Amino acid sequence: MTIKKATISDLERIVPLFDAYRVFYKQKSDFELARRFLKERFANNESVIFIALEDEEPIGFTQLYKTFSSVSLQPSYILNDLYVSPNHRKKGVGEALLNQAKLHCQEMGYKGLALETASDNPAQKLYERLSWENDASYIHYFWKNSKA
Repeated sequence: MTIKKATISDLERIVPLFDAYRVFYKQKSDFELARRFLKERFANNESVIFIALEDEEPIGFTQLYKTFSSVSLQPSYILNDLYVSPNHRKKGVGEALLNQAKLHCQEMGYKGLALETASDNPAQKLYERLSWENDASYIHYFWKNSKA
């Protein structure tokens, strides 16, 4: 398995994984919408995507978005998406993608990586094993725009 930073030339290899990720979260499959969304992220340099490959076949990805802290005056990343194809789970792919994201963050000199996950997501054990900490000192709120 290899992990590489994706470029626009990897778009067609990422689209099926990204679509499957969205379906996992109860969204309708839509390759064209997934393609357009990812193409815009690449075109506007709005995210960093790492793709896991086994014999050049895409088997997983993670997507990071840059954000900033006004308090620490430092940039950081939000690890927004992490997906591994079902037949490649429990083989270290997710761990390799998480470690690559951490390495990239260190190389960039960023403050850290944030992620959020469902309270029943079994991947929590993996996050904690890889030194991610549940930050119980904060409560997460979200305002949903009913017009969007």
